[in-house]
Amino acid sequence: MTVLTLTVPDGMTDRLDKVLAALAPDEAALSRSRLARLIGDGAVRGPDGIVTEVRTRATPGQSFAITLPDPAPVETLPQDIPLSIVHEDDDLIVIDKPAGMVVHPAPGSPDGTLVNALLHHCADSLSGIGGEARPGIVHRIDKDTSGLLVAAKSDRAHHGLAAQFEAHSADRAYLALAYGVIDPGDARLRGTRGISLEQGGVLKITSRLDRHPTDRQKQAVYFDGERGRHAVTRARMLESFGTPPAAMLVECRLETGRTHQIRVHMAYAGLGLIGDPVYGGSRKASARALGPAAEAVQDFNRQALHAARLGFVHPVSGEELEFTSPLPADMQDLLASLRGTGISQSR
Repeated sequence: MTVLTLTVPDGMTDRLDKVLAALAPDEAALSRSRLARLIGDGAVRGPDGIVTEVRTRATPGQSFAITLPDPAPVETLPQDIPLSIVHEDDDLIVIDKPAGMVVHPAPGSPDGTLVNALLHHCADSLSGIGGEARPGIVHRIDKDTSGLLVAAKSDRAHHGLAAQFEAHSADRAYLALAYGVIDPGDARLRGTRGISLEQGGVLKITSRLDRHPTDRQKQAVYFDGERGRHAVTRARMLESFGTPPAAMLVECRLETGRTHQIRVHMAYAGLGLIGDPVYGGSRKASARALGPAAEAVQDFNRQALHAARLGFVHPVSGEELEFTSPLPADMQDLLASLRGTGISQSR
Protein backbone atom coordinates (compact mmCIF):
# COMPACT_ATOMS: atom_id res chain seq x y z
CA MET A 1 0.00 0.00 0.00
CA THR A 2 1.11 3.57 -0.75
CA VAL A 3 -0.25 6.69 0.95
CA LEU A 4 -0.31 9.88 -1.13
CA THR A 5 -0.88 13.12 0.79
CA LEU A 6 -2.13 16.18 -1.10
CA THR A 7 -2.67 19.68 0.31
CA VAL A 8 -5.14 22.05 -1.29
CA PRO A 9 -3.36 25.29 -2.32
CA ASP A 10 -4.67 28.81 -1.92
CA GLY A 11 -7.27 29.79 -4.48
CA MET A 12 -8.50 26.27 -5.14
CA THR A 13 -11.91 25.20 -3.94
CA ASP A 14 -14.14 22.67 -5.67
CA ARG A 15 -15.49 19.14 -5.42
CA LEU A 16 -12.98 16.86 -3.74
CA ASP A 17 -12.62 14.43 -6.64
CA LYS A 18 -11.94 17.29 -9.05
CA VAL A 19 -9.40 18.97 -6.77
CA LEU A 20 -7.49 15.78 -5.97
CA ALA A 21 -7.38 14.79 -9.64
CA ALA A 22 -5.83 18.18 -10.47
CA LEU A 23 -3.25 17.95 -7.67
CA ALA A 24 -2.16 14.32 -8.07
CA PRO A 25 1.13 13.66 -9.90
CA ASP A 26 0.89 12.08 -13.35
CA GLU A 27 2.45 8.82 -12.25
CA ALA A 28 -0.36 8.24 -9.75
CA ALA A 29 -2.85 7.94 -12.66
CA LEU A 30 -5.68 9.31 -10.52
CA SER A 31 -8.61 10.22 -12.71
CA ARG A 32 -11.81 11.59 -11.20
CA SER A 33 -13.55 8.27 -11.77
CA ARG A 34 -10.78 6.37 -9.99
CA LEU A 35 -10.84 8.85 -7.11
CA ALA A 36 -14.61 8.42 -6.83
CA ARG A 37 -14.05 4.67 -6.42
CA LEU A 38 -11.33 5.23 -3.82
CA ILE A 39 -13.59 7.57 -1.86
CA GLY A 40 -16.35 4.98 -2.04
CA ASP A 41 -13.91 2.36 -0.72
CA GLY A 42 -12.97 4.55 2.27
CA ALA A 43 -9.42 5.10 1.00
CA VAL A 44 -9.38 8.91 1.36
CA ARG A 45 -8.91 10.53 4.76
CA GLY A 46 -9.35 14.27 5.35
CA PRO A 47 -8.94 16.54 8.38
CA ASP A 48 -12.20 15.24 9.86
CA GLY A 49 -11.60 11.56 9.19
CA ILE A 50 -12.48 9.22 6.31
CA VAL A 51 -14.32 10.98 3.48
CA THR A 52 -17.44 9.15 2.34
CA GLU A 53 -19.01 11.62 -0.09
CA VAL A 54 -17.47 12.40 -3.47
CA ARG A 55 -19.19 15.82 -3.55
CA THR A 56 -17.36 16.98 -0.43
CA ARG A 57 -15.97 20.49 -0.98
CA ALA A 58 -12.23 20.91 -0.59
CA THR A 59 -10.93 24.19 0.78
CA PRO A 60 -7.41 25.71 0.82
CA GLY A 61 -5.09 24.40 3.50
CA GLN A 62 -6.82 21.03 3.91
CA SER A 63 -4.72 17.88 3.51
CA PHE A 64 -6.05 14.57 2.25
CA ALA A 65 -4.33 11.18 2.53
CA ILE A 66 -5.14 8.73 -0.27
CA THR A 67 -4.34 5.07 0.33
CA LEU A 68 -3.43 3.50 -3.00
CA PRO A 69 -3.41 -0.26 -3.42
CA ASP A 70 -0.21 -1.80 -4.73
CA PRO A 71 -0.30 -1.97 -8.53
CA ALA A 72 -0.62 -5.31 -10.18
CA PRO A 73 2.74 -6.43 -11.57
CA VAL A 74 3.12 -5.46 -15.22
CA GLU A 75 5.68 -7.09 -17.44
CA THR A 76 7.06 -4.85 -20.16
CA LEU A 77 7.72 -7.17 -23.08
CA PRO A 78 10.33 -6.73 -25.81
CA GLN A 79 8.75 -5.96 -29.18
CA ASP A 80 10.40 -6.02 -32.58
CA ILE A 81 9.63 -2.43 -33.53
CA PRO A 82 11.90 -0.68 -36.06
CA LEU A 83 14.13 2.03 -34.61
CA SER A 84 16.01 4.84 -36.31
CA ILE A 85 19.36 4.61 -34.49
CA VAL A 86 21.60 7.67 -34.74
CA HIS A 87 24.37 6.41 -32.42
CA GLU A 88 25.00 3.36 -30.28
CA ASP A 89 27.87 2.14 -28.11
CA ASP A 90 28.24 -0.09 -25.06
CA ASP A 91 26.80 2.53 -22.71
CA LEU A 92 24.10 4.45 -24.55
CA ILE A 93 21.89 4.65 -27.61
CA VAL A 94 20.53 7.73 -29.41
CA ILE A 95 17.21 7.31 -31.23
CA ASP A 96 15.43 9.52 -33.74
CA LYS A 97 11.87 8.92 -32.49
CA PRO A 98 8.98 9.21 -34.94
CA ALA A 99 5.86 11.18 -34.08
CA GLY A 100 3.18 8.90 -32.69
CA MET A 101 5.48 6.69 -30.60
CA VAL A 102 5.07 6.83 -26.81
CA VAL A 103 8.38 6.74 -24.91
CA HIS A 104 7.42 4.36 -22.09
CA PRO A 105 4.40 2.24 -21.11
CA ALA A 106 1.63 4.04 -19.25
CA PRO A 107 -2.11 3.66 -18.75
CA GLY A 108 -3.60 3.70 -22.23
CA SER A 109 -0.27 2.81 -23.89
CA PRO A 110 0.78 -0.56 -22.43
CA ASP A 111 2.92 -1.58 -25.40
CA GLY A 112 4.22 -0.44 -28.77
CA THR A 113 6.44 2.08 -26.96
CA LEU A 114 10.07 3.06 -27.36
CA VAL A 115 10.89 1.05 -24.23
CA ASN A 116 9.34 -2.09 -25.76
CA ALA A 117 11.46 -1.53 -28.86
CA LEU A 118 14.63 -0.90 -26.82
CA LEU A 119 14.09 -4.06 -24.77
CA HIS A 120 14.07 -6.05 -28.02
CA HIS A 121 16.98 -4.24 -29.65
CA CYS A 122 19.26 -4.05 -26.59
CA ALA A 123 18.22 -7.37 -25.03
CA ASP A 124 19.69 -7.48 -21.51
CA SER A 125 21.98 -4.48 -21.87
CA LEU A 126 19.59 -1.66 -20.86
CA SER A 127 20.05 0.11 -17.55
CA GLY A 128 17.47 -0.91 -14.97
CA ILE A 129 17.76 2.17 -12.77
CA GLY A 130 14.61 3.66 -14.24
CA GLY A 131 12.48 0.79 -12.98
CA GLU A 132 10.73 -2.00 -14.83
CA ALA A 133 8.36 0.25 -16.76
CA ARG A 134 10.99 2.58 -18.19
CA PRO A 135 14.46 0.95 -18.33
CA GLY A 136 17.24 3.20 -19.58
CA ILE A 137 15.03 6.28 -19.90
CA VAL A 138 16.59 9.50 -18.55
CA HIS A 139 14.41 12.02 -20.45
CA ARG A 140 11.47 11.89 -22.80
CA ILE A 141 9.65 13.76 -25.54
CA ASP A 142 5.90 13.79 -26.09
CA LYS A 143 4.19 11.09 -28.12
CA ASP A 144 3.45 13.41 -31.05
CA THR A 145 6.80 15.22 -30.94
CA SER A 146 9.46 13.74 -33.20
CA GLY A 147 13.21 13.76 -32.84
CA LEU A 148 16.26 12.88 -30.78
CA LEU A 149 16.31 11.03 -27.48
CA VAL A 150 19.13 9.24 -25.61
CA ALA A 151 18.71 6.12 -23.46
CA ALA A 152 21.23 4.48 -21.12
CA LYS A 153 22.45 0.94 -21.68
CA SER A 154 24.58 0.77 -18.53
CA ASP A 155 23.98 1.90 -14.98
CA ARG A 156 27.08 4.15 -15.05
CA ALA A 157 25.75 5.85 -18.18
CA HIS A 158 22.32 6.24 -16.58
CA HIS A 159 23.79 8.02 -13.55
CA GLY A 160 25.91 10.32 -15.72
CA LEU A 161 23.17 11.22 -18.19
CA ALA A 162 20.59 11.76 -15.47
CA ALA A 163 22.98 14.16 -13.71
CA GLN A 164 23.39 16.22 -16.90
CA PHE A 165 19.66 16.47 -17.52
CA GLU A 166 19.07 17.34 -13.87
CA ALA A 167 21.71 20.10 -14.09
CA HIS A 168 20.26 21.28 -17.43
CA SER A 169 23.72 21.02 -19.03
CA ALA A 170 22.53 18.85 -21.94
CA ASP A 171 22.03 20.94 -25.08
CA ARG A 172 18.58 20.56 -26.63
CA ALA A 173 17.18 22.55 -29.53
CA TYR A 174 13.79 22.08 -31.16
CA LEU A 175 12.34 23.30 -34.43
CA ALA A 176 8.68 24.28 -34.44
CA LEU A 177 6.12 25.81 -36.77
CA ALA A 178 3.95 28.26 -34.87
CA TYR A 179 1.21 30.82 -35.32
CA GLY A 180 2.24 34.45 -35.16
CA VAL A 181 5.72 35.98 -35.30
CA ILE A 182 8.30 37.26 -32.81
CA ASP A 183 8.29 41.01 -33.29
CA PRO A 184 10.58 43.00 -30.93
CA GLY A 185 8.23 45.94 -31.36
CA ASP A 186 5.14 44.01 -30.26
CA ALA A 187 3.78 45.83 -27.20
CA ARG A 188 1.70 42.77 -26.28
CA LEU A 189 4.81 40.61 -25.93
CA ARG A 190 6.71 43.28 -24.00
CA GLY A 191 3.79 43.77 -21.65
CA THR A 192 3.26 40.10 -20.76
CA ARG A 193 4.58 38.92 -17.42
CA GLY A 194 7.51 36.51 -17.67
CA ILE A 195 8.36 37.49 -21.26
CA SER A 196 11.44 39.45 -22.30
CA LEU A 197 13.36 40.04 -25.51
CA GLU A 198 17.09 39.43 -25.64
CA GLN A 199 19.75 40.43 -28.13
CA GLY A 200 19.12 39.18 -31.64
CA GLY A 201 15.35 39.16 -31.23
CA VAL A 202 15.38 36.09 -28.98
CA LEU A 203 12.19 35.68 -26.98
CA LYS A 204 12.76 34.51 -23.41
CA ILE A 205 9.86 33.03 -21.43
CA THR A 206 10.38 32.48 -17.70
CA SER A 207 7.75 31.07 -15.35
CA ARG A 208 6.92 28.17 -13.13
CA LEU A 209 5.07 25.20 -14.64
CA ASP A 210 2.75 22.77 -12.92
CA ARG A 211 -0.48 20.86 -13.42
CA HIS A 212 -3.39 22.91 -14.73
CA PRO A 213 -5.81 23.71 -11.87
CA THR A 214 -8.81 22.06 -13.57
CA ASP A 215 -7.47 19.87 -16.40
CA ARG A 216 -4.99 17.23 -15.20
CA GLN A 217 -3.93 16.45 -18.76
CA LYS A 218 -2.43 19.93 -19.16
CA GLN A 219 0.33 22.02 -17.66
CA ALA A 220 -0.11 25.69 -16.78
CA VAL A 221 2.01 28.79 -16.18
CA TYR A 222 2.49 30.07 -12.61
CA PHE A 223 4.69 32.81 -11.14
CA ASP A 224 6.54 33.86 -7.98
CA GLY A 225 5.33 32.36 -4.75
CA GLU A 226 2.95 29.98 -6.48
CA ARG A 227 3.13 26.29 -7.24
CA GLY A 228 5.26 24.69 -9.93
CA ARG A 229 8.86 24.29 -11.06
CA HIS A 230 11.13 26.91 -12.61
CA ALA A 231 11.11 26.81 -16.42
CA VAL A 232 12.92 28.86 -19.07
CA THR A 233 12.43 28.66 -22.84
CA ARG A 234 14.18 30.75 -25.50
CA ALA A 235 12.71 31.08 -28.99
CA ARG A 236 14.37 32.54 -32.10
CA MET A 237 12.40 33.11 -35.28
CA LEU A 238 14.10 31.68 -38.36
CA GLU A 239 11.50 32.51 -41.04
CA SER A 240 8.08 34.09 -41.18
CA PHE A 241 5.26 33.32 -43.59
CA GLY A 242 2.08 34.91 -44.88
CA THR A 243 0.89 38.36 -45.86
CA PRO A 244 1.02 39.95 -43.36
CA PRO A 245 3.40 37.53 -41.57
CA ALA A 246 1.14 35.13 -39.69
CA ALA A 247 3.23 32.02 -38.97
CA MET A 248 6.87 31.20 -38.41
CA LEU A 249 9.60 28.59 -38.26
CA VAL A 250 11.18 28.96 -34.84
CA GLU A 251 14.08 27.40 -32.95
CA CYS A 252 13.31 26.75 -29.28
CA ARG A 253 16.03 26.03 -26.76
CA LEU A 254 15.40 24.63 -23.31
CA GLU A 255 17.23 25.94 -20.28
CA THR A 256 15.06 23.57 -18.23
CA GLY A 257 13.08 20.55 -19.31
CA ARG A 258 9.54 20.37 -17.94
CA THR A 259 6.51 18.46 -19.18
CA HIS A 260 5.09 20.13 -22.33
CA GLN A 261 7.38 23.12 -21.66
CA ILE A 262 7.74 24.48 -25.20
CA ARG A 263 4.07 23.94 -26.01
CA VAL A 264 2.88 25.67 -22.83
CA HIS A 265 5.31 28.59 -23.04
CA MET A 266 4.71 29.30 -26.72
CA ALA A 267 0.94 29.22 -26.21
CA TYR A 268 1.29 31.54 -23.20
CA ALA A 269 3.16 33.99 -25.44
CA GLY A 270 0.30 33.85 -27.96
CA LEU A 271 2.46 31.83 -30.36
CA GLY A 272 0.82 28.40 -30.16
CA LEU A 273 2.27 25.57 -32.23
CA ILE A 274 0.49 24.63 -35.43
CA GLY A 275 -1.44 21.39 -34.99
CA ASP A 276 -1.26 21.35 -31.18
CA PRO A 277 -4.66 19.99 -30.05
CA VAL A 278 -4.09 20.89 -26.38
CA TYR A 279 -2.25 24.21 -26.28
CA GLY A 280 -2.73 25.58 -29.80
CA GLY A 281 -5.05 28.22 -28.45
CA SER A 282 -7.49 30.50 -30.19
CA ARG A 283 -4.94 32.95 -31.63
CA LYS A 284 -4.45 31.42 -35.07
CA ALA A 285 -3.59 32.86 -38.45
CA SER A 286 -6.41 33.65 -40.83
CA ALA A 287 -6.85 31.68 -44.03
CA ARG A 288 -6.48 34.94 -45.93
CA ALA A 289 -3.06 35.64 -44.41
CA LEU A 290 -1.83 32.09 -45.07
CA GLY A 291 -3.18 31.97 -48.60
CA PRO A 292 -2.58 28.60 -50.36
CA ALA A 293 -1.01 27.13 -47.20
CA ALA A 294 -4.19 27.55 -45.12
CA GLU A 295 -5.50 24.07 -45.88
CA ALA A 296 -2.15 22.39 -45.09
CA VAL A 297 -1.98 24.26 -41.79
CA GLN A 298 -5.57 23.34 -40.91
CA ASP A 299 -5.02 19.65 -41.71
CA PHE A 300 -1.73 19.24 -39.82
CA ASN A 301 -2.73 16.78 -37.10
CA ARG A 302 0.02 16.92 -34.48
CA GLN A 303 2.02 19.63 -32.75
CA ALA A 304 4.60 20.80 -35.30
CA LEU A 305 7.54 20.22 -32.96
CA HIS A 306 10.78 18.33 -33.64
CA ALA A 307 13.76 17.66 -31.34
CA ALA A 308 16.37 18.63 -33.89
CA ARG A 309 19.59 18.77 -31.87
CA LEU A 310 20.88 16.93 -28.80
CA GLY A 311 24.27 17.45 -27.23
CA PHE A 312 25.81 16.05 -24.06
CA VAL A 313 29.06 14.78 -22.61
CA HIS A 314 29.45 11.02 -22.91
CA PRO A 315 29.03 9.89 -19.30
CA VAL A 316 31.77 7.26 -19.56
CA SER A 317 34.32 8.44 -22.13
CA GLY A 318 33.97 12.16 -21.43
CA GLU A 319 33.67 12.91 -25.16
CA GLU A 320 31.43 15.81 -26.17
CA LEU A 321 28.72 14.46 -28.46
CA GLU A 322 26.25 16.34 -30.63
CA PHE A 323 23.58 14.89 -32.89
CA THR A 324 21.19 16.50 -35.35
CA SER A 325 18.02 15.29 -37.01
CA PRO A 326 16.37 16.80 -40.11
CA LEU A 327 12.71 17.73 -40.06
CA PRO A 328 10.46 14.70 -40.65
CA ALA A 329 8.54 14.47 -43.91
CA ASP A 330 5.25 15.86 -42.56
CA MET A 331 6.89 19.00 -41.19
CA GLN A 332 8.95 19.40 -44.38
CA ASP A 333 5.74 19.28 -46.41
CA LEU A 334 4.07 21.84 -44.14
CA LEU A 335 7.12 24.09 -44.33
CA ALA A 336 7.11 23.85 -48.13
CA SER A 337 3.44 24.88 -48.16
CA LEU A 338 4.13 27.84 -45.90
CA ARG A 339 7.05 28.97 -48.03
CA GLY A 340 4.63 29.14 -50.95
CA THR A 341 2.38 31.68 -49.23
CA GLY A 342 4.49 34.61 -50.25
CA ILE A 343 8.00 35.82 -49.56
CA SER A 344 9.59 34.04 -46.60
CA GLN A 345 11.64 36.38 -44.44
CA SER A 346 14.79 34.66 -43.16
CA ARG A 347 16.28 35.92 -39.93
